[in-house]
Amino acid sequence: MSAPEVPALIHSLEARYYTDPAIFGKEMAGLLARTWQFAGHESQVRNPGDYFAFEIAGESLFCIRGRDGELRTFYNVCQHRAHQMVEGSGTTRVVVCPYHAWTYELTGELRAGPNIKSVPGFDRSKICLTPVRTELFHGFIFVNLDDEAAPMDEWYPGVREELGEYVPNIAQLQPLEWVEIPEKCNWKVSVENYSECYHCAINHPTFATGVIRPETYDIQPMTTGYVLRHTTECQDLSKMTYPIDTSVPHGGEYRSFFLWPMFSFQVYPGNVLNTYHWRAHDVDSCTVWRGWYTPGGVDSEVIRRLAIQDRATTVEEDIRLVESVSKGLKSRGYKPGPLVLDPACGLNSEHSIQKLQQWMREAVDA
Repeated sequence: MSAPEVPALIHSLEARYYTDPAIFGKEMAGLLARTWQFAGHESQVRNPGDYFAFEIAGESLFCIRGRDGELRTFYNVCQHRAHQMVEGSGTTRVVVCPYHAWTYELTGELRAGPNIKSVPGFDRSKICLTPVRTELFHGFIFVNLDDEAAPMDEWYPGVREELGEYVPNIAQLQPLEWVEIPEKCNWKVSVENYSECYHCAINHPTFATGVIRPETYDIQPMTTGYVLRHTTECQDLSKMTYPIDTSVPHGGEYRSFFLWPMFSFQVYPGNVLNTYHWRAHDVDSCTVWRGWYTPGGVDSEVIRRLAIQDRATTVEEDIRLVESVSKGLKSRGYKPGPLVLDPACGLNSEHSIQKLQQWMREAVDA
């Protein structure tokens, strides 16, 4: 009788995927330009003419609300001589290029420009700011530089509905604060750290004993699409670091939806919504924004205290972890070891990292 076949070990990615500037360049030109990326929240552009600028995959863009109520995104570049159109955020009646005062409607069409009527054959109706695919997802604005990209509901099937169940008041939520966290590491190191809890009991004692119940924690890819779903129960109420109401639907649960490649909705116990979004700057640095939300953006002592606790514990703890990994990846002594893939899954398994690293390979090796 032959011995049962032992499956081959799955090893972590080679260090070059995190340290090679050429691979980072491929990601910027390919992956990050062809996937849905978080831009902002619709409360930032509530009224006609409201706008804000931001950057995705090395491109400067801006979102603006039209007089027709439509939210649009454009490349932040004048079609005349390539000057950037706007900076920061604000409100405007029309979009005026600071260089030569070419003026565009809120819909992007050219309205006027000094002396353009003197040019034979000049047809301003053929000139428009270049639009970018834009979608709203429960009030969160996402963009995709790929005009042919599938809609978000195909990329992340079922998330819109499930998130609405866990945060029933999500339509009323607005940002209370976004905390900017610079990290000296490749963006994938930070995303991987976020996407497993194998390290939680050792490195995040407050989160593991005062928010979630670790023995119930699991992270799994959803059956289709590009989503990792975190699930767990809340800690015993006597140990929770903030008050929650477990009588409401899902009040005693924690659920997180990581949307590949750079965004996550987190629902803390008590139906508290917070988010992560990442921006990659170069092969060795990124920024993470941690968002917290309340109805109407109204101040909340409970959410403020939870955000402060999070910054002082989980955030600071993770910065040390990811920056140490970044240094270790550059060591000639590093030889990628096998992932811990427990058939029973759970807290101490790295099935989520296996799926993430599959997506990472596909993004640059295809």
